[in-house]
Amino acid sequence: MIVYGSTLSPFVRKVMAYVAEKGLNAELKPSGMGRGGPEFDEASPFAKMPAFRDPGADHGRDFVISDSTAIIAYLEAKYPDPVMIPADPVARARVIWFEEFGDTMVAAAGGKVFFNRVVAPKFLKIAGDKAAAQGAIDTDMPRLFDYLERAIPDSGFLVGGRMSLADIAVASPFANYAHCGVGPDPARWPRTVAYVDAILARPSFAGMIADERTMMAALA
Repeated sequence: MIVYGSTLSPFVRKVMAYVAEKGLNAELKPSGMGRGGPEFDEASPFAKMPAFRDPGADHGRDFVISDSTAIIAYLEAKYPDPVMIPADPVARARVIWFEEFGDTMVAAAGGKVFFNRVVAPKFLKIAGDKAAAQGAIDTDMPRLFDYLERAIPDSGFLVGGRMSLADIAVASPFANYAHCGVGPDPARWPRTVAYVDAILARPSFAGMIADERTMMAALA
């Protein structure tokens, strides 16, 4: 299996951490931002990462798809153990909610900072919108942290007392926060800080994030 993208994207990181938690193996091919070539273009018609290829899986043809949620839905159906999206209706709904929360709220707030402080000046060689980044830090992030501080159970996992896609999706964008030197204040949001630190310290995340820190240092 091949995943196209860069783990500096929280969505690529999400897929790669999910793959690791499932005990699967996937090759990561650097793609996006003008990289990837025809294989990436086939798998991601709008040049968004991550994209995915499972050779021969579609009746002998390669199965290709893009979008982290679609990729994970495919893998969860094909490799059901260990369960990352539970079958119980209530638990499944909560996992899907937290994935949506992670993708469209946590990642979106972090994206305003990461794009304007890293992607725009370092990769695109254009000025970032400093006001947009600061607005996310001052307004968007505290609301998210307040919610998580209330929502995180004593178990340290968001759904069912065990690791699930919910934890992967919510924690992944926090690595981008850290790369930009922002994040929850442990004095104000101690449960959120402890939760994120514990999830991102898991082997499924830790090695990737260490490599990303090296990449970020090279951009400085």
